[in-house]
Amino acid sequence: MVRKAPTTDIDERQLRVTSPADHAVGVPAVLHALQISQEQMGITRSVETLLRVNQKDGFDCPGCAWPEENKRHLAEFCENGAKAVAEEATLRRVPPEFFAAHSVDELRAHDDWWLGQQGRLTHPVILEEGATHYRPISWNDALTTIADALKDLDSPDDAVFYTSGRTSNEAAFLYQLLVRGLGTNNLPDCSNMCHESSGSALTETIGIGKGTVSIEDIHDADLLIVAGQNPGTNHPRMLGALEKAKQRGARIIAVNPLPEAGLIRFDNPQTIRGVMLGGTTLADEFVQIRLGGDQALFQAIGKHLLEVEERDGGILDHDFIAQYTSGIDAYRQAMADAVWPELEAATGIDEAELRRIAEIVRGSGSTIVCWAMGLTQHKHSVPTLREVVNVLLLQGNIGRPGAGVCPVRGHSNVQGDRTVGIYEKPSEEFLAALDREFSFAAPRAHGYDTVAAIRAMREGRVRFFLGMGGNFVSATPDTAVVEEGMGRIDLTVQVSTKLNRSHVVTGRRAIILPTLGRTDRDRRGGTDQRVTVEDSMGAVHASRGRLAPPAEGLLSEVAIIARLCALVFAENPAAPHADWAALEGDYAGIRGHIQNVIPGFEDYDRRIQKGRTFFLPNGPRDERRFATVDGKARFTANPLEYPRIPEGRLLLQTLRSHDQYNTTIYGKDDRYRGIRGGRRVVLIHPDDIMGLGFADGDVVDLVSEWHGAGGLEERRAEAFRLVRYATPRGNAAAYYPETNVLVPLESVADVSGTPTSKAVIVRLERRA
Repeated sequence: MVRKAPTTDIDERQLRVTSPADHAVGVPAVLHALQISQEQMGITRSVETLLRVNQKDGFDCPGCAWPEENKRHLAEFCENGAKAVAEEATLRRVPPEFFAAHSVDELRAHDDWWLGQQGRLTHPVILEEGATHYRPISWNDALTTIADALKDLDSPDDAVFYTSGRTSNEAAFLYQLLVRGLGTNNLPDCSNMCHESSGSALTETIGIGKGTVSIEDIHDADLLIVAGQNPGTNHPRMLGALEKAKQRGARIIAVNPLPEAGLIRFDNPQTIRGVMLGGTTLADEFVQIRLGGDQALFQAIGKHLLEVEERDGGILDHDFIAQYTSGIDAYRQAMADAVWPELEAATGIDEAELRRIAEIVRGSGSTIVCWAMGLTQHKHSVPTLREVVNVLLLQGNIGRPGAGVCPVRGHSNVQGDRTVGIYEKPSEEFLAALDREFSFAAPRAHGYDTVAAIRAMREGRVRFFLGMGGNFVSATPDTAVVEEGMGRIDLTVQVSTKLNRSHVVTGRRAIILPTLGRTDRDRRGGTDQRVTVEDSMGAVHASRGRLAPPAEGLLSEVAIIARLCALVFAENPAAPHADWAALEGDYAGIRGHIQNVIPGFEDYDRRIQKGRTFFLPNGPRDERRFATVDGKARFTANPLEYPRIPEGRLLLQTLRSHDQYNTTIYGKDDRYRGIRGGRRVVLIHPDDIMGLGFADGDVVDLVSEWHGAGGLEERRAEAFRLVRYATPRGNAAAYYPETNVLVPLESVADVSGTPTSKAVIVRLERRA
């Protein structure tokens, strides 16, 4: 029986704290996944749906972007994937009557968990200026209202078009065409807040803003360094790949401020060993680094390798360096100038231990470095990732089996969205191809990324906002600034499957357009349509849902965008030329346009038939070809940077709980960290709790401090319980989106502009 949606928010008084776990997954994960599935979908629907997740003739999981192997297990999903599917395939509904019963003010008072748990949106609704409730509106009237608002803008740059990483390749390509047809590149997306630093560093050093490895490379590596990442919660299927690598003799180094259960021991629920024999120990080494110390760690590794090479020889791949790289002399000098005491101070690790870790790297025949937001959300994230590349280049670990860079993406198609044009700084090659294909002139001026879009909202320079999936208000930094900026906009539009914070923090007018999800049957033109996605490793495959949509007449994202294009571009000879109705009726037509615009998609539609997967071109991986300024992989010399923490303050990182994926909160627990029944906790070293004059269990306010242009700025997050935890001294951790309010809008990574959500200076204030 399906459990009804909750009627109350999370009650933090029910919070319980126990000891953190030392292993992940196992039978408890299976039982928890099945429990949530049964609560949301019922038993029959759960079985019917879960057996199609990530299958060749099924649908792509709406969770993370970890790739599938060619040979699939019958249950090709993880615990959090099952939760993501259950959230989307839920039998709970949010019909127009729901909005009649709940005012916007009432909805705004609820927490993110309650909003998301209410169920699937079924009908378009509009909030008129001055109204207290959303009311129903027809599809035609809703789309006409949106089109009229767009045509009424003084400038196309008055509009912002946000994209979530769950949008399909087909929808994303059509979306960027709509935006560029209007005349702007204002296409901020979730990548701006997560992996933009990866793209910036990799494009500069190896000529492509993506990883260079396949799932087979993970299995075959001698050494895997997993840095700033918690795969046990955020990419649980990665644990199976790491286990296979261990079985083939690989060593694994975990680099993180927090010990994460999934990297300690993995109890694979699909094997006898995982269920009954104690699972597999994954990390051979746990490097408990201070927040922001990763650049120093990779400098220490590089410095040690160069010192040993000079003394003993036989360490570096001289042929690779001579033929395929540039900049080695400047890098060599920078490492000679680096001093061990400062590397120790930045990492919190002594020289002997740093050298021991570097010796493991020295002995590896093939090394892969995997990372996520722990490395990308600092001011010096781009230099940090350049240092990752430096270390790999020394031993020729780019462009050969079992070696390379592996940025592990979050949302299931965030990489594909970027590939097909969701980018505020498109290349001239892409725009020229777009012009030729659609007989128009795309704008060349760069648009707003996410932070620039928020600044424009704050300054009243945005009149229209459209969010294609996601939850912009909860996902972005500096929550109070974002909410105030959204309120200044004339019309905000959200294309969504479920209710979230962005539906209740609105512009003067607001429209919600419900849409089909990955699990839903999408029947257009008399045929069941399929869409495609690109995983973290550059592989493209199809996805097709089979469930009956939650409401009759529900439109897909593709259909919504195609109809908007038809309305906005009607009788405009300067607009893109396309048969919008035909593209809505058959997505193969969109794939035909993509293959004409973007290299690597040739014969697109045929290559994704029958569950087939194809890899997009990757110069560094495929042929050691580097599309950099000099055509070579580039060593770089980067001055060492790391956070300095003022006396009496802590450096806070925001992170996810286990019952959460990005801003979607599935439940109240973070069982691997021993947190149950609540979310407003801050994890701190016991000595810091005592040294700052508090006790474990005290409830405090977190106050962030940022020295901006106008002096000291403070932001406050109220009522967080202190929890003793094994973090480095001076560091702390708490869940987002509750702590996004603490992240200053102006505090961003150099080069990439990514918010510094892993480096927030805070002080603790006792509650009155």
